[in-house]
Amino acid sequence: MRQLRLVSICTALLAGAAIASAQDATAVVADVARAMGMSGLKAITFSGTAAFGNFGQSRTISFGLASTAIPNYIRTIDFEHAASLATGDTQPPQARGGPPPQPGTYLQHITPADTAWAQQLQIWTTPWGFLIGAASHRPTVQPRTVDDVRYRIVSWTPDQKAPSGASYRLEGFVTDENVLERVNTWVEHPIMGDLLVETRFANYQDAGGLKVPSQIRQSQGGMETFVVSINSVRINPDNLEELLTPPPAAGRGGARAGGPGAGAPAPAVASEKLAEGVYRITGGYVSLAVEFKDYVVVLEAGQNEARGLAVLNETRRLFPQKRVKYVVNTHAHFDHAAGLPPFVAEGITIIADDNNKYFLLPALGSPRTLVGDALAKSRKKPVIEGVEKKLVLRDATRTLELHHVEKLEHTDGMLIAYLPKEKILFTADFPVPLPGQPVNPSTTTLIENVTRLGLDFDRYVTVHAPAPDRPLTRADLMGTAPNGGAGR
Repeated sequence: MRQLRLVSICTALLAGAAIASAQDATAVVADVARAMGMSGLKAITFSGTAAFGNFGQSRTISFGLASTAIPNYIRTIDFEHAASLATGDTQPPQARGGPPPQPGTYLQHITPADTAWAQQLQIWTTPWGFLIGAASHRPTVQPRTVDDVRYRIVSWTPDQKAPSGASYRLEGFVTDENVLERVNTWVEHPIMGDLLVETRFANYQDAGGLKVPSQIRQSQGGMETFVVSINSVRINPDNLEELLTPPPAAGRGGARAGGPGAGAPAPAVASEKLAEGVYRITGGYVSLAVEFKDYVVVLEAGQNEARGLAVLNETRRLFPQKRVKYVVNTHAHFDHAAGLPPFVAEGITIIADDNNKYFLLPALGSPRTLVGDALAKSRKKPVIEGVEKKLVLRDATRTLELHHVEKLEHTDGMLIAYLPKEKILFTADFPVPLPGQPVNPSTTTLIENVTRLGLDFDRYVTVHAPAPDRPLTRADLMGTAPNGGAGR
């Protein structure tokens, strides 16, 4: 009886503490909103210069992201209806050895119907959005010291749920001076699991009574992916509908959170025999299934979980008596690595370029409470074997060579596969140009590497199948070189 009474007392104390925390947080949110001059704020337009990092597609996958400039960035947010429009002209970076980059258009359009957290977080991680959302979502507050700075961490949970069914959450870092310095949230990512999206605000200025940061910097997974310097602000613009209407024929871009191919349906799968024990798997990003005496190797997992599962299932249909031992990741760009989680969930070892190994290990091994995929359910950790220059898999039936591609601007962690007996070369992201079109600089680099390595192949198999799909030969690749690939 006494134990029951103690449990009841503890429960009551915890409930009281939760109510007190909510009350304290509501007061903190109100104080910060008042200090920022947010009374009556319903919408905002700001403009300036911006840039976004090529997250998941840069030459180095985990640092030094290539940056695309937006010299005339304009963004409008309607907080009442959870809508936003950002536009501008883009100036991509100059690729080494490539043609001058062509200017483009930037468009990030979020409507009230776009309820996915990967989109909505772009509204609610702004300083004003965070406080408006917190005021209506039962916030809590806890003290925390970070880098010797004391903060009050205000947390709240949005209405959206993650694919796993878990709740998302936001954390706002408030100083003793009632300055909101940072907002953190997490979003599901097919490779990086619970991906931290951190947004920092610097050098608040007064704009018609409203406090506006001069600079907003956003990072994902510790990599800076977006920066905007604000030089003009309009509060509650009277032409809001016009400002939220995207320009005609604008290109889409800028949705930098979330995963490649998230939610995509499983593609149709087909396979064709290239040689005894070697099959080309189509229906998405092309994969190769290669049979050895005691196991099977899959080259390329595909662009998302659905494709990874489809490739894995088709491989097992082709070789029902043998285990899939390895999956080869050609390179770690997100559209080529997002199909790996189903393989990790099955305990299959990844073979990756050594430059990507130490990105993929922590990324695929990170918490996945939001993702709800096969890997999250299996709770397996990745096993990765790195390739520095060359790795050969060989037994009595087969030899498979994996080679690092040197001096490639597209990525510093690219592997190509070569089957010497079958004379098959398998690659990713080295397109064969259409007649009359210029040769991609990456393809020129591949030819130089193939020549250096002395790879004698007849058939050329690519992850990105040509359109229309047709068999490719040595002549298709080597014939794009100025000398036709001579001098091998």
